[in-house]
Order: sequence, then C-alpha cells, then structure tokens
Amino acid sequence: MIIFKKKRDLQTWLTQQKSQGKSIGFAPTMGALHEGHLSLLQTSKKENDITLTSIFVNPTQFNDPKDFAKYPITLENDIYMLEQTGCDVLFLPAVDEIYPPNEPKGEQYNLGYLETVLEGKFRPGHFQGVCQVMYRLLSIFQPHNLYMGQKDYQQCMVIKRLIQLADFSCKLHICPTLREKEGLAMSSRNLRLTAEERKKVLAIYITLLYLKKEYSQQAFSLLKENAVNYLLEAGFVKIDYIELANADDLTLLDKWDDKTPVVALIAAFMGEIRLIDNMVLTGSISF
Repeated sequence: MIIFKKKRDLQTWLTQQKSQGKSIGFAPTMGALHEGHLSLLQTSKKENDITLTSIFVNPTQFNDPKDFAKYPITLENDIYMLEQTGCDVLFLPAVDEIYPPNEPKGEQYNLGYLETVLEGKFRPGHFQGVCQVMYRLLSIFQPHNLYMGQKDYQQCMVIKRLIQLADFSCKLHICPTLREKEGLAMSSRNLRLTAEERKKVLAIYITLLYLKKEYSQQAFSLLKENAVNYLLEAGFVKIDYIELANADDLTLLDKWDDKTPVVALIAAFMGEIRLIDNMVLTGSISF
C-alpha cells in the first residue's frame, strides 16, 4: 500500500494510473476503522482496478469541539487493517493540506430540505462541513466510483446532492450497514462505549426491528412514542429523534400509505456518546 501525505504527489500518481485506463474506487474515512469500512474497500476492489481511501478527521463537521477532541485515533491499527484488506493507496493529509491557510474556506452548499431535518436540524452546520471536505477530496481523487455506508443515510443523500451541485462524474454506491453479531451498527464511536453501555445500546437495533414489524399496524405517533420510552428505559439519556421518513427524500411521515418507501432513523445519546442508526422498512434504497 502506498501512503501519500501531499495532494500534489497523489494527483501525479493518479494521473499516471488513469492514463493507463485504470478505474479508481474511493472510500473516504475518518479512521478508527472497523469491518464496515473494510467492506466498502472490499466492494471497491471487486469493481475497480485501484482502490483508495483517506483518513482525515475533518474539523469543520463537528458542532462540538469536545466531540472532535475525543474522536478516536487508531492510526497504527488502521494502516495494518488497510494493508491486510489490500487497499492500494491511503491519503493521510494534515489539516493544512485540505484547508490551506491562504485559500478561502467556509463555502456554503445549497442542500435544501436535507439540511433542515434530522441530522441537519440537530447538528446545524454539520453537513456544510461534510460538503466542504468531500468537495476537496473528490476534487483531488476524481474517482470513477465512490463508496459510502448506509449507516450514515442522510449523509449519503447529502453527498449525492454535492455530486450533482459540483458536477462530479463519479458514481455513488451505497453499501449495507454492517452490524456486530448482536445487531449493533458498526461505528468508530463504539470504541468509546463501556462494556455495560455496549449492552444497553443494543436497544437501538431492537427498536428498529420493532418499527419494521409494526409500521403498517399502528399509528406512527404511537410507534414513535413507544420507541422513545423504550430507549429511555434502556438507559439512553437523550433522544434527538426517532422518525419515519420517505426513504427517497427524507420527507417526514405521519402515516403509512402502502406506496411510499419508508426508512426509520434514530439518533440518541448513551451518556455523552451520540449514536445513529437506520433501517429501511419498506421499499429499497434508490439513491
């Protein structure tokens, strides 16, 4: 595996590979890698000649500076895992490489409705930060294919919008959420959970299964009320949202009409650790 720390060196190498007609697959990360990240790379390896990733903890997408400071850093293990997976290239830039001091930053992207609900509502500015870093990474890599995980459902929609706004030529691939054997969605934030908390947070997955089973049988308002109560009883200290939405555009729903594809989305705090998860209840992912 080749490690690049400077975008100029990476771009020179990529130009050489593309001149030979090689296809490029890219899966961006913030490190603290787990099997979910590796599954994106494995999918890319099957579909591209060259698979690349990046490890960059992006400061512009954190609303809480304390959350940014506590983000887990496991670089040595990350590099080992990438090598074992057969990743071809790792881009490992410093902050100044992505956000040069002499270049303007803080640009805004027209994300419309996506920025007003769910993560957009509870983490104002978060998706602008995501777009700022992804615009830069996609401009550097210019991949043919981009791989992201379904766990960050709304973020995937935001990146699709960014690709349209910036007229990038890459194709976005959404890969299924990988879960631990008990059902907990794999996440870098799981590293911060205690053994006792790991048992409690399984309630999110159980809640999603409950919503999938009952969405067509009960009023959505009652379903959400029951779900909130269950998570609080399980030990969650705060629920940002439990919502059922149109799986195609995230319009929030108050009832089921047997035609609209539905996704259930949850964000909740176990102690100071905020976890998100989702599950498509009916229909399929079409973005």
